[in-house]
Amino acid sequence: MKAIIYVLEDDKSISGLIKVALELNGLTVKAFPACKEFTEALGEERPDIALLDIMLPDGSGLDVLKTIKSRYPDVWCIVLSALGKEEDKVNGLNMGADDYLTKPFSVLELTARINSVLRRRTRKSLIVCGDIAMNEETMEVTLKGKPLSLNRKEYELLRFFVKNPGKVLTRDVLLTEVWGYESGETRTLDNHIARLRKQGIDNVETVFGVGYKFTV
Repeated sequence: MKAIIYVLEDDKSISGLIKVALELNGLTVKAFPACKEFTEALGEERPDIALLDIMLPDGSGLDVLKTIKSRYPDVWCIVLSALGKEEDKVNGLNMGADDYLTKPFSVLELTARINSVLRRRTRKSLIVCGDIAMNEETMEVTLKGKPLSLNRKEYELLRFFVKNPGKVLTRDVLLTEVWGYESGETRTLDNHIARLRKQGIDNVETVFGVGYKFTV
């Protein structure tokens, strides 16, 4: 799955240049000329990286920055601004920006910084347990190198299992950690286990009268 980059920039020449450069590097880029459009799109999809101008026709990119960090604190935010004084940079970083580039900037440098972020995040987000590999950023799962198709709860259940190998996990623990309630209809849990097994994940052992155990 391609990384998704959101660009908040009202100057079409700048946003167009960024879009072309990043798409040539295999990234998915969506550009927005105003805060309102950007925030609406944010409600539908989480980007991997957000590039934010500050001075926009309908508000400040720093307000958008606060919105992003409140909803998705792991989204990497880079401010791209003509405000280049030291206090401007310090203010942006203190408000949650992960990086700050002053206009005019090098598109090659911006691309290199983005690629560096994506490489680091991919290394950190990969979980490998036996024949199973899970990418926490993209929610991609493979079994012996072959991709699996899991819904969100199946993914979260499997992730909890692979992070707790060898432990006997009660039904109440699994329902609390994956579904968010301390007790409930265990048939929901059992059905999800059955669907994982149907896709070839046979590491989940039933511990009768207690729950399940994930073996490696």
